[in-house]
Amino acid sequence: MYTPPFFKQDRAASLKFADERGFGTVCAFDGKRPIASPLPFYLTYAADGTPQTAFHLARHNPLLKLAGGGASWLLAVNGPDAYVSPDWYVSPDQVPTWLYQSVHLSGPVRLLSDDELAVQLDRLSAKFESWLLPKLPWTSGKMTAGRFEAMKKAIVGLVMTVEEVEGSFKLNQHKSDADYAAIANTLGAQTDPDSRTIAGLMREARPLAFATDTVQAQQAMTPEGGV
Repeated sequence: MYTPPFFKQDRAASLKFADERGFGTVCAFDGKRPIASPLPFYLTYAADGTPQTAFHLARHNPLLKLAGGGASWLLAVNGPDAYVSPDWYVSPDQVPTWLYQSVHLSGPVRLLSDDELAVQLDRLSAKFESWLLPKLPWTSGKMTAGRFEAMKKAIVGLVMTVEEVEGSFKLNQHKSDADYAAIANTLGAQTDPDSRTIAGLMREARPLAFATDTVQAQQAMTPEGGV
């Protein structure tokens, strides 16, 4: 993934982002064309600390023919994104751009045994059920006897050994404080959730750029003649 230095994320931050997202698009090359599938996953670590991503595919997915070899697969994990108009900057002569968060994980993939798949499915559902607390978590034990095993036969589990981690968080880090704050404030006023999320990320990443906003707000709240 092409990543200018301003936007490059370190390995730890990139893995944390991917783990928290838990959904991406896995892609492999069959010799003639790329094949891709969107899917949920969870991040785990081997005994030696090597990161791994665990996921599964439908048994008839053509990607399965490419698993188990030495070829590297790609798992692209994207976060929120937002368009930026040149009109929103303080400085003149700007151009349209797009802000986003993206992490690419790549490495070889191996097939899981039936027993490993059962563990993976429990861990995967537990990961996403935890997002719904205080709802009582769903577990496969709630299914009718034999139903879970029957459905499990329709999928195949896989694990990617992550050999390369690339992270790009393009949040206008290379812009001046004035332009940076102007874009974040304008995105924060948009109606779409992604724009507002990007605005929040920008504020978290560079709070000092908004110091003037804070001072002006405090002055506006101070009664005339007050101290």
